[in-house]
Amino acid sequence: MSEKDQQLRAQAIEEIEKYKQKVEADPYRQSFHHMPPVGLLNDPNGFIQWKGIYHLFYQWMPFDTGHGAKFWGHYTSDDFVNWTHEKAALTPSEWFDKNGVYSGSAVSHEGLLYLFYTGNVKDEQGNRETYQCLAVSEDGIHFEKKGVVVHLPAGYTAHFRDPKVWKKSDHWYMVIGAQSENMEGKAVLFRSSNLYEWEFLGSITGSNEEQLGDFGYMWECPDVFELNGKDILVVSPQGLEEEGMNYANTYQSGYFAGTLDYDHPKFVHGPFRELDRGFEFYAPQTTLDEKGRRILVGWMGVPDQYEQAHPTIENQWVHCLTLPRELTWNGEQMLQKPVEELKEMRGPVLLHSSITIENDQKAIRGVEGKPVELNLEFDKVEDQFAIELFQHASLSYKEGILTLSRPHLEDKKKTEFRRVKLEDGLKNLHLFIDHSSIEVFVNDGKEVFTSRIFPQPEEERILFTSLGTTTFSIEQWKLNGFQFD
Repeated sequence: MSEKDQQLRAQAIEEIEKYKQKVEADPYRQSFHHMPPVGLLNDPNGFIQWKGIYHLFYQWMPFDTGHGAKFWGHYTSDDFVNWTHEKAALTPSEWFDKNGVYSGSAVSHEGLLYLFYTGNVKDEQGNRETYQCLAVSEDGIHFEKKGVVVHLPAGYTAHFRDPKVWKKSDHWYMVIGAQSENMEGKAVLFRSSNLYEWEFLGSITGSNEEQLGDFGYMWECPDVFELNGKDILVVSPQGLEEEGMNYANTYQSGYFAGTLDYDHPKFVHGPFRELDRGFEFYAPQTTLDEKGRRILVGWMGVPDQYEQAHPTIENQWVHCLTLPRELTWNGEQMLQKPVEELKEMRGPVLLHSSITIENDQKAIRGVEGKPVELNLEFDKVEDQFAIELFQHASLSYKEGILTLSRPHLEDKKKTEFRRVKLEDGLKNLHLFIDHSSIEVFVNDGKEVFTSRIFPQPEEERILFTSLGTTTFSIEQWKLNGFQFD
């Protein structure tokens, strides 16, 4: 451990202690989401199950609620409910990462845990350099930096980052999010036989290539995996223009499904599909666990989207991660559902009944408060149905369109909306409501809305409205939340 590394760790611990009371007293602190102990959290990193333990790293700026020279924070768990907040895994301590240990991934090889990440470097004039770096651990807690393993290839700007590594047959592969010198977003591929020496194979797809027109000026946080015989590329493109109900956030996250030709590196794929329709979702990362499940975690935030308007800023912290979600392929699209282990958070079922509402707004006895889990199964929806959450946010369905609305974070007099068309109508809603967030899984995970919400902390009411007749069954559980060491 270098002297600089020790110094940064000591300063971060000091910062945690300085603001501990203020942070923990915030009524918007979450019950079952990962948050920073102080400062800013963003992308999930290095998500892996290693020797039976899930390791979930995250981008962390301890000294500010804005972006800057990031650390890697670190959580571990064996069941997705009981978590240990470990000491920071990586700090921006070396010449090749001095302005930020940026996002990356983890793999297991010969009993060791390998972390790949982007080292961000800027000179005094703000000119950027970028390096793909490696750190290795024997115990999953202490990491030895091995330095730079990939330099920037010709034809690309220094916006070249977020390595995701996996093994296919006898070789390791690394996909990186990139920007070409023509200012086009790309996903580029490397190959290695030993994890230290990497051969550049070129772009597998991107903006203004054969299968796409103009599709953003930068692609971040790519992830390649196989799901039920289909190759999937998850990516977060920047620079897409809003298109009807699509691409409503500042930047997007979604996926292409197709076939990756490893021999002549090219990804032949279908159209881009957004992973989440809510206000805050970006930079997701997946892992394959020991049960064979493909599990995703995302950042509940979006870069450059009024981050400093979050009310938690005044209490010296901002952002959280999403719930872990299992991904499946139904032959046409990916489905997302909360991992099974999260049921362990449930208290007793407080309500399980069938409800009919006709031209009325009503509270349902026992359905209130937070944190809660609600499951609604619909038999009939006439005209319009809505759920109002704490006199703050609303989820409404009419004429095939599901809409989430909330007060604009910067201008509370305005209401903002996110919408999606449900081709099969409204079948079910599965809601996870925390102290300052909501995650809604729609029609068995065909669509998801992930968003921060900031109602008055004392407001408990959940109201249901129907114009026409709506009949549905409802279950509610109070949630005990994550348990943290």
